[in-house]
Amino acid sequence: MDGQSNLSQWINIRPITLDDFENVLAWSKDDSFCEANGWEIDRSSEELYKWWHNCVNHPAEDFIRMGITLNGKIIGYADMACIKGNTAELGIAIGESRLWGQGIGSASAMCMMEYASKKLGISIFNAETHEANARSRKMLENLGFIEISRKGSEEYLGMRGQRIQYRLILMGKPE
Repeated sequence: MDGQSNLSQWINIRPITLDDFENVLAWSKDDSFCEANGWEIDRSSEELYKWWHNCVNHPAEDFIRMGITLNGKIIGYADMACIKGNTAELGIAIGESRLWGQGIGSASAMCMMEYASKKLGISIFNAETHEANARSRKMLENLGFIEISRKGSEEYLGMRGQRIQYRLILMGKPE
C-alpha cells in the first residue's frame, strides 16, 4: 500500500458472516485488540462463537455491523449504532493490531459513513472515544468530527478516564 490516500481502493465493507469466525477468534487472541475494545481476554471460543453467531443472525433494529476487508480479507468491523432517523453512532474496530496506525480505521470509517449515508439516509454521525485513545481521537478529528462534549468515564487500557463525544454533520443535509 502506498499511503493513506490509496487505502480506499483496498478497503471495503461487507455484511459479516459466520465464515468470518476464524478471523474473529484470531482477534480474540490479540491482547492489545481485546484491551482496546473491551473484549474479555482468554474468552472461550464457544462463548465467542455464540456472540458472533448472534451478531450475524440476530442484529438489533437500530444497529448494523459490517465487516471491514483489506484486499478481500476481513480485518475488523464497522458499526452504525443507535440509528434513529438520520442520526447514528459510528464505531470502528480493526481486529489485527499490527495494522493499527496505518490509516485503515479512517478509510474504513469513510466507507461505513458513505454506506450509511447512501443506504440509510444518515447525515449526522456521532462517535465516542476515551480521552487516552489518541489514535481514535486523531482519526475522528481528521475525518472532520468535532468534539461536542466530555461526559462519562470508563476504563481504557487499565486507565480510568473521560469519554469524549464527537459529531460530524454531512454538508447539505438538514440537522
